[in-house]
Amino acid sequence: MIAFGTGGWRGIIGRDFTYDNICLVAQALCDMILQDGKQDKPVMIGFDRRFLSFDAAQWVAETLCGNGISVWFMKRTAPTPLVMHTVQEQGLHFGVQVTASHNPSTYNGIKLIVEGGRDASEEVTGRMEQLVANILSEGRKPGTMPFALAEEQGLITYPKNPFNRFIDSIQARIRMDLIRERGPRILFDPMHGSGAYPLMVLLYTARCTVDHINFERDAYFGGHTPAPSLISLEELRHKVVSRGYDLGIAFDGDGDRLGIIDKSGRYITADEILVILYYYLHEHRGWKGPVVRNLSTTHMLDKLAATFGETCYEVPVGFKHISQKIEETNAVLGGESSGGLTVRGHIPGKDSVYAAALLVEALCALGQSPSDILDELYQKLGAHYTAEANLSFTQAEKAALQKVMMDGCLVPQFPQSVSRVSNQDGCKVYFADDSFVVCRFSGTEPLLRLYAEAPVKAQADEYIQRYRQHIAEILHSAKF
Repeated sequence: MIAFGTGGWRGIIGRDFTYDNICLVAQALCDMILQDGKQDKPVMIGFDRRFLSFDAAQWVAETLCGNGISVWFMKRTAPTPLVMHTVQEQGLHFGVQVTASHNPSTYNGIKLIVEGGRDASEEVTGRMEQLVANILSEGRKPGTMPFALAEEQGLITYPKNPFNRFIDSIQARIRMDLIRERGPRILFDPMHGSGAYPLMVLLYTARCTVDHINFERDAYFGGHTPAPSLISLEELRHKVVSRGYDLGIAFDGDGDRLGIIDKSGRYITADEILVILYYYLHEHRGWKGPVVRNLSTTHMLDKLAATFGETCYEVPVGFKHISQKIEETNAVLGGESSGGLTVRGHIPGKDSVYAAALLVEALCALGQSPSDILDELYQKLGAHYTAEANLSFTQAEKAALQKVMMDGCLVPQFPQSVSRVSNQDGCKVYFADDSFVVCRFSGTEPLLRLYAEAPVKAQADEYIQRYRQHIAEILHSAKF
């Protein structure tokens, strides 16, 4: 079954992500383009460094060209934000990025980008799923054209170095003079992903001293899941401290999620990056406006916004919801606890290149480390500790949990006072002390995600443990 989640269609290579399924998704895109009369502009196709990404990008291109739709094809691997920026800047109707982002190396996928450089909406992806079903029920085969023939006929062309426009658009928004004045020493870990080149150019242009690790392509990502986390960035943390760097920066596999290591070796969470950037932009750049977060992201943003006389808006998981709310409210920025964020005035999607450059600017402008800034903010807003867990499940178990916990909002018993429960996206319990716990199914992997925040670490851990026990009891009652 072809199903689009919060980050596009993803599947395990060889089982789900196969030639036939890739061409099937591409044919569904062709049908949508032709039905809507949007074949007047080329489709931008990019790809990351994962196994099969280049081949899959070629197969998508061959299917598009077989349907008479022209293609702009990247000559080299590219981060997802660059493809989004090109679609936005060039006014294209669609872009395709072959990536599974932060998923394990056994996965790959297709991310659909629509007009304005946005993530495809649920309406669009739902339509894609229906078109796939129609093709299968009709017994149609995707129309394809050999890549070389499509090049010869001019259906496949290559955009003129979109990296230049992407990098220049970020450089124009960054106070490069502040960074040059400080000249920080930075260790960069792109985690073997496709986001390496643009940030290196920006940092070198700003006269930073930059070294890197895990820079070369590795389809297995060095044996790690290519997502910045406390565990996956252990090498970066060790080297930042032992070699005396001012900062460690890490990207995920397709360059749209950001991880930070402080010079002290402290891992700066995605929640904390959001808080630092909102504080800097609002108070030191003078960017007034609200902030947006998804329901699994820190409530510290709510408290910080309140001190500014601003609002923090909560939306479901899925970056399209964050982008939409930023546009509706003219918010300064928006983001999620998994590492993705976007800032007003740039692309309406996750962009770790811009976020990383902006964070370096903030540290140079304030003359402080991330820890210094956070310690001041925690003193002002109170402590916020998080805990999380991921649980695997069978499809039958998922159905039982969906019915009882998500749809029925049956939550564990907690000693803390519960203020309300929401099943807008999974199930979220809000407590009177502004702590919370979320239980929801991942939109990109077959996992049940638990995420909690509380003023005391033991309290956040307790929320997770109580949910684990609650889930076990539900499955036991359902005879699993």
